[in-house]
Amino acid sequence: MLILAPMQGLTELLFRRTFERAYPHAFDFAVSPFLSLTHGSARRLDRKMEDVLPSLNADSMHVQPQLLGHEPVEFVEMGNQLFDMGYREINWNMGCPMRRVAAKHRGSGILPYPDEVQAILDYVIPRLKPALSVKLRLGYYAPDEIDRIIPILNRFPLASVTIHPRIGKQMYSGRPDLERLSQVLPEIKHPVIYNGDICSSFDYGRIRQRFPQVRDVMIGRGALYNPLLPTLIRRDYPSDFDTAPTSADTLPTLGEFICMLTDAILACNMTQQSKVRKIKEYWCLLSKNLHGSEEQKRRLLHADDLEAISRLIREMTK
Repeated sequence: MLILAPMQGLTELLFRRTFERAYPHAFDFAVSPFLSLTHGSARRLDRKMEDVLPSLNADSMHVQPQLLGHEPVEFVEMGNQLFDMGYREINWNMGCPMRRVAAKHRGSGILPYPDEVQAILDYVIPRLKPALSVKLRLGYYAPDEIDRIIPILNRFPLASVTIHPRIGKQMYSGRPDLERLSQVLPEIKHPVIYNGDICSSFDYGRIRQRFPQVRDVMIGRGALYNPLLPTLIRRDYPSDFDTAPTSADTLPTLGEFICMLTDAILACNMTQQSKVRKIKEYWCLLSKNLHGSEEQKRRLLHADDLEAISRLIREMTK
């Protein structure tokens, strides 16, 4: 399977809905950007739950909610609420590298504390209605931290384990540590999903060849650098997938997708300032492989007027 990675502020409902409309069934499903256990009541369907409300996701790709936090009571409350909404599997974020998150033993910041992981799973697993998967890194400070986490994960009936083979302190710099990943893979009893630096069909093939036991791959920024990427992977490795890929020639180009996403943002109920910020966030990634002068790209990033930004995008994508 090909899975869209959770990227906070990027792969939210608006993006998933637009991507699915442009490239139907390119991804098997998406893991949602994390839902924090700490902001507001887990009992209310407030704004933090809107991203995964089934009624709003009807025309989007299938989504698997992801929770961030180390509060076991709240974890069970929100997980069971999601089950009642129709979700049969949720994901626990043990990989977020953001410093303000990790400093509170959340995301990858919990990896140096295996006793905390054990205590949370001991409480959560017997009480949780949906199946649980986890997404983690090799560690936060050091890549051997995972050695103490794997035996704990193996004791519980997890649906899968997604590994991004970096440490939290790296953020997204440097290369994934594939050698370390090859050392820990045989120790994991659960199905493993690979995540990290899949930016081309070649990258996908390299990972599948080196780790044939890993059949499912999660793609993050690669899908924003080139939205056609999952379609190209399906085309180049047809034996890995159950259905034939859509011809890339019939799908929107990168420029066309940028325009579709821009139009979707412009139609949203946001302030003008929020729309400007959101378009620029996507632009920084989507324009990576877009032809156009550097001067035009700089002008867009310095523009603060929606009309000017929209006009520049049309110029560079036509």
